[in-house]
Amino acid sequence: MSHDTTVAHRHVQITNSLGLHLRPADKFVKLALRYRSEIRVHYNGNQFNGKSILDLITVAAECGTRLELEACGPDAVEAVDALSDLVSAQFYENENGDTIQSHPNTEPGR
Repeated sequence: MSHDTTVAHRHVQITNSLGLHLRPADKFVKLALRYRSEIRVHYNGNQFNGKSILDLITVAAECGTRLELEACGPDAVEAVDALSDLVSAQFYENENGDTIQSHPNTEPGR
């Protein structure tokens, strides 16, 4: 982990009807990569790299799944806030998986 010991945690629930499939996982990873902190997703006793599309697809989180997000690093709080907002917004998809709006394109503070 980073030399900065700031750690942030947040529990989220997948609420989009199709779950954490490829498109939302891609959105999650792209957002996570904007932050310097390490991002982990905890589920069912396992931890997954939040900056790896392959890891996130392995989670196979369906609608209703509860996950714990963890960030460790200089911008951990901001990263967890942004990723939680993305999940809460159902990855900006409707019930058919179609994009309803794009997520904010804000750069994290450094």
